[in-house]
Amino acid sequence: LVLSDAAWKRMAPLIIGRPDQKGSTGRDNRMFVEGVLWIVRTGSPWRDLPEVFGDWNSVFRRFSRWSIKGV
Repeated sequence: LVLSDAAWKRMAPLIIGRPDQKGSTGRDNRMFVEGVLWIVRTGSPWRDLPEVFGDWNSVFRRFSRWSIKGV
């Protein structure tokens, strides 16, 4: 994992898709962010995202929705 526990603790309240918000909830917000960081760091195509981060297509679709919203 890239994010330290301290870094995640600071950024977790800023992530959309938390259980305390209206709308759908992310299954594992930290793993989603870690997956996006893995893609950015490696430059790999989304299809090569390791399964530990979740289904590559689900992570990609969530990232796309965030990008469209300007998150």
